[in-house]
Amino acid sequence: MDSTPLDQQAPSASNGTSNSTCTVTEITTEADFAQHTSSLPSETLLIIYFHAPWAAPCKQMSTVFSTLASTYPATQPPSTVFLSINAEEVAEISESYDVTQVPYVVLQKDRQTVDTVSGTDAARLRAAVERHVGKAGNPGKLGLPPPQQVTKQPESVATAAAAGVGPHTNGSGTTNGAKNLAQYAPGSGDPPTAPAYSSGENNKAELHARLGELVKAAPVMLFMKGTPSAPQCGFSRQTVSILRERGVRYGFFNILADDEVRQGLKEFADWPTFPQLWVDGELVGGLDIVSVKEEIENDPDFLKQYAVSTERNSGGPAAPEAQAQPA
Repeated sequence: MDSTPLDQQAPSASNGTSNSTCTVTEITTEADFAQHTSSLPSETLLIIYFHAPWAAPCKQMSTVFSTLASTYPATQPPSTVFLSINAEEVAEISESYDVTQVPYVVLQKDRQTVDTVSGTDAARLRAAVERHVGKAGNPGKLGLPPPQQVTKQPESVATAAAAGVGPHTNGSGTTNGAKNLAQYAPGSGDPPTAPAYSSGENNKAELHARLGELVKAAPVMLFMKGTPSAPQCGFSRQTVSILRERGVRYGFFNILADDEVRQGLKEFADWPTFPQLWVDGELVGGLDIVSVKEEIENDPDFLKQYAVSTERNSGGPAAPEAQAQPA
């Protein structure tokens, strides 16, 4: 993470308010997590940020998260508590919250999850927190504009403008120096604002046809971030390790090399996260769900027919010429 070391929440004055603001507590163990959460009042909003040091998006989100915390006052009892957890180092907590990608933020009240935010959308994170605890004292610190207010034009004015009645504009489109676009209509010489037709459906059909071939490129196909020799996320790394331990020979596709496949496969599979494991053209799932993790742990014959050896750590990707390639 690029942010500075994360401190424990600052205590507040005895009257329940102070000039200090919230900070972020870095959690390193399950015991540490229990210590900071077990005695929270039911009305306290607990905001838990899961991150990983290898994930580039977490560098940005770490700054956003610590800045967001600093916009809320530290109170006693606390109205908000901000915690940060390395998703891989404290895997037990990550699993309990079904963390399948980072950055990932969980909002919790009275031990119940009330909201989640994935990705690096600062506005979405701020909005989620505000929904459950109110607006921050200084949301501008996040570098985001305040919510915009829209004033609806009076119906009488809008009707008059539509009918061509009222103040006329000159060629510059102004009325007494002010912009007035109500009477503007595009002329024959104006460029079109949208294409005459869209080939989106055709492109989608072609993409789905391609994805249908990719998921069957090998009996066992792993769609992952990076490659088996250089995984780019911890979950992909763990899946590769599991397949290797089981002696499974598999094909793989690096979704980071082809964004069309990366985005399209989410819809095609109706599964939003990666890695994805496909067997005989059917989605088994990701590392986080029952059908992969528990199947492997509880069923000794799971993927056994695709193993090249009964020895542990003998599996791996198929030969390079057998791998699916980005377009």
